[in-house]
Amino acid sequence: MSNSPVLTVMIDAVRKAARGVQRDFGEVASLQVSQKGPGDFVTASDKKCEKVLREMLSKARPTFGILGEEEGESKGSDKDNRFIIDPIDGTSNFMHGLPFFAVTVALERKGEIVAGVTYNPISDELFHSEKGVGAFMNNKRMRVAARRNLHEAVVATNIPHIGQKTQLQHRNEIAVLQERTTGLRALGSTALELAYVAAGRLDAAWCHELNAWDMAAGLLFVREAGGFVSKLDGEGDPLHSKGYLATNADLLPQMRQALADARKL
Repeated sequence: MSNSPVLTVMIDAVRKAARGVQRDFGEVASLQVSQKGPGDFVTASDKKCEKVLREMLSKARPTFGILGEEEGESKGSDKDNRFIIDPIDGTSNFMHGLPFFAVTVALERKGEIVAGVTYNPISDELFHSEKGVGAFMNNKRMRVAARRNLHEAVVATNIPHIGQKTQLQHRNEIAVLQERTTGLRALGSTALELAYVAAGRLDAAWCHELNAWDMAAGLLFVREAGGFVSKLDGEGDPLHSKGYLATNADLLPQMRQALADARKL
């Protein structure tokens, strides 16, 4: 199945922007790094990558708005469409030479994500999706895992860093899920963790204190791969809720119950 013109634009932009990131990954000792806040860093590579993404996307769709992690929002004359971009999701991994990070772009139309691309330039795995078409990794269709029991599941989350307000709540959630799953993972890139849920590599994932650019494309992947995404505290689109829960239909109520039990601690 061929991609739509706008998805082709997004894929081309991500692949071109990722070339510089891949080159810089081989020179991690000489990276220029600054700190935006407690535990929150930005590299020169993030900024260069976002610049390339903005230039290519704006050239192809000049009327669309753009929301990016490093440069904020640029409103377009087309109020219905905007790109949401994260130049390097997993900056801390990137800074430490850990090959688990991604360049990710999503297209939001009238408040709904309708296309997404996430690319790990080190593993050369490109995930993409369009609403109603399905989700794919290197052009092979993805499906969420079919496990039905939480005690058989491998589940991913983020570990709150210094300064985050949800540390205690998250520790309680981790404690509860340690007792109910095969294992927990903290991989360091929300974009890739969601892609891995869509691909069936992870059975579920939940995360706190996020921004739309961290999860926009990945939320679509999971839905299009047959899974479910929701807010941490109940149903509804998690895109602008600062957190998400993603899994399959059988594990969804079990994960919700575990998180609810953790809130009682």
